[in-house]
Amino acid sequence: MKLRAKTMSLFLLGLVRLLTGAQARWYGCPPKAEQRIYFANHQSHADLVLIWAALPQELRSITRPIAAKDYWTASRFKRWITTEVFNAVYVERERKGDEDPLQPLVNALDSGDSLILFPEGTRGHEEDPQPFKSGLYNLARRFPGVVLVPAWIHNVQRVIPKGEVVPVPVLCSVTFGEPLVLGSEEPRADFLQRAREAVMALRDV
Repeated sequence: MKLRAKTMSLFLLGLVRLLTGAQARWYGCPPKAEQRIYFANHQSHADLVLIWAALPQELRSITRPIAAKDYWTASRFKRWITTEVFNAVYVERERKGDEDPLQPLVNALDSGDSLILFPEGTRGHEEDPQPFKSGLYNLARRFPGVVLVPAWIHNVQRVIPKGEVVPVPVLCSVTFGEPLVLGSEEPRADFLQRAREAVMALRDV
């Protein structure tokens, strides 16, 4: 990591922890440097930053968040911070032609990276997550050796309330749960529902 990006990384880490606490609670699995897909609820653009900050440094260095290309490349600063600081994987929210929207994620997993994924595909505005899209299932089927870790992000939507631009100090946390295993013959819909329920179950832990 370049010096400027490293400095920004430390600044963001300190700022996020000052504003939110960015507490990580490992319930059902310890933090471990193995290839994982962390999948979580999605209610704010700050989700990406909070879950990144909650990981210990040895896991942050090998874990890449998924970022919506249209939003996170809309300005030079957003593009720089997601590329140089978060080492994000950009995805298109709308399919273009014959392009496989999962290909950037496949490439990252082929390279040995871990990922932070939001299976809803877009931010939700209700307490419960929206139905999960099929990407998580497809990746789990293609990469059976990657550990699937559900996570629940608490309170992050209150850090930047709708219509506001100034963050509000609110205690936030991320609870990481017991890994999920895709059954060899498990139907897509059943797995996605089970994955969604695993995330929601962490809400009250």
